[in-house]
Amino acid sequence: MRAFLTRRLLLLVPTLLGVTLATFLMLHLTPGDPVTIMLGEFASASDVARLRAELGLDRPIVVQYLKFLGRAVRGDLGSSIRSRRPVQEEIAERLPPTMVLALAAQVLAVCAGITAGVTAAAARRPSVDSAIVAVTLVGLSMPTFWSGLLLILLFSLTLGWLPITASGGLRALILPAVTLAAPAAAVLARVTRASVLEVLRQDYVRTARAKGVSERLVVYRHALRNALIPVLTVAALQFAGLVAGAVIVESVFSRPGLGRLAVTAILSRDFPLAQGIVLVVASVYVFVNVGVDLVYGVLDPRIRYQ
Repeated sequence: MRAFLTRRLLLLVPTLLGVTLATFLMLHLTPGDPVTIMLGEFASASDVARLRAELGLDRPIVVQYLKFLGRAVRGDLGSSIRSRRPVQEEIAERLPPTMVLALAAQVLAVCAGITAGVTAAAARRPSVDSAIVAVTLVGLSMPTFWSGLLLILLFSLTLGWLPITASGGLRALILPAVTLAAPAAAVLARVTRASVLEVLRQDYVRTARAKGVSERLVVYRHALRNALIPVLTVAALQFAGLVAGAVIVESVFSRPGLGRLAVTAILSRDFPLAQGIVLVVASVYVFVNVGVDLVYGVLDPRIRYQ
């Protein structure tokens, strides 16, 4: 286990390096100059040159990347070009609302997706299975910005049951969490259904049925535990996607989270802030996946770390 964990942690280094390099190149090669955005198009050449030198943007792109990398290794993500505040402070302020939204959406997606998938797989009537599959197709095909607007129109503007903005407290979390969770729940439902159906064909399940074990125990005690292994993988991969998907949802519901901060950073070409946000999201992604690999052994004793 220790050797496996060491190898997995060592693999994080090239992964995060690749993420930072790709982000850095995309941001710097995209048309748009943060200095021009800050000073305006009619600024004098001397003012532009002075500010570029002050921000370090006049140096070669390789030097800029190495400088960013050196600071990141020391835990310093630099300062925002727009606000001149440390990037860590900007992210620390906006990360908690986004993580709360992503976690709430993850819980809803896992609960709804696994329940729907198991119900569809264990359903004795084909109509139940077909109905659940049809609902998951709707969840997958509807964009989050569109479903979010529909939920606002129905539950906030028409019925008046739930608030729209984040100032409504926990009740204001319901609509954005449901909006963000719907596509993830649909994916988990389909993965769970396929996995449970595959496990139900195994020999040990037939043996349990031959011994007279009730169908409920066969599904929930014998089949579900092994069927959850691929579901857990998908759910873990979805979590980083939910954090990234919060960009759209936070914009629709006017939530002051990391997503809206990322949009602002990209539009204003705030390179240090955008790079810091991507690095944080990527770190969450890779560490969650390491945790999933470790949990595999708990869910399935047949797995051995070598």
